[in-house]
Amino acid sequence: MRFDEIVFILIAGFLLDLVFGDPEAILHPVVLIGRLIHKAEGWIRQRFPQTEAGERAGGVLLALFVPAVSFLVPWFALKLAGLIHPYARIALSVFWCWQIFAARTLAKEARMVGEKVQAGDLAAARLQVGRIVGRDTAGLSMTEVIKACIETVAESASDGVIAPLLFIAIGGVPLGFLYKAINTLDSMVGYKNDRYRYFGTASARLDDVANFIPARLTALLMILTAPLVGLDGRNAFRMWKRDRLKHLSPNSGNPESACAGALNVQLGGDAFYFGKLYKKNTLGDPNREVEAEDIPKAVRLMYAASWAALILAAFIRIIL
Repeated sequence: MRFDEIVFILIAGFLLDLVFGDPEAILHPVVLIGRLIHKAEGWIRQRFPQTEAGERAGGVLLALFVPAVSFLVPWFALKLAGLIHPYARIALSVFWCWQIFAARTLAKEARMVGEKVQAGDLAAARLQVGRIVGRDTAGLSMTEVIKACIETVAESASDGVIAPLLFIAIGGVPLGFLYKAINTLDSMVGYKNDRYRYFGTASARLDDVANFIPARLTALLMILTAPLVGLDGRNAFRMWKRDRLKHLSPNSGNPESACAGALNVQLGGDAFYFGKLYKKNTLGDPNREVEAEDIPKAVRLMYAASWAALILAAFIRIIL
């Protein structure tokens, strides 16, 4: 068995995230990417005509510029660190890999939603779930709060853990940051409202492409690992096969339908975004009502699939 530097970086970064979560005292790279997006958007909008064609062209430039910068900056930084010492490059890579993963922070936020639900505090549960979901939460019922939380855990298992893991496994930390830039672009400008209907199209489509394989791999790993955490793997496969294409997103329906099947609950349904109602299909069968205990179950499934992805990526890199 040969030593693989990227495998070491992946394992070390994953374990650091597992134990410590995001280092809150240090400015997070995703925050810097968000600031870059904000500044670049303003600069581009001033230079492109405010027409459909102009906004689409400006959106393409933004979708190319931000990931390129997010890749090149860490690439050059790691090159410079390597000139100092190879261990300096590895240490910086491990630190940044730690920051890229979001499993522990996601689990912590989700469990806090569960605690508010168990306490029967609907107002607090709405506020807490609002920290991790994009939909409007002010009018959610307790059941809808639980569903929203579980859906986010399932989707974020892909774009918060497994997708960046795969990108790092392929091209190291710089490619991991390129993915985070694409994902952050989608979360900031990939909306179908009046402001971003045309300007955000390129970012949204780029995110669809980047997540195509990770979303499906996440679903399959959830299906395989569900029995290991006491959930229904067979039903996870059945619901994934039946419902994965019912979601408005070409990717999110994969992990969400698998998670719904593993829990034997129904997720999805209509939701409000920026005050507008979006009609959404349901995923899974309503065999029972969701409950607070389903949130930690979804978190365990997220961790199981993430561990499986890590082992799979390490195995493939080592044998190839």
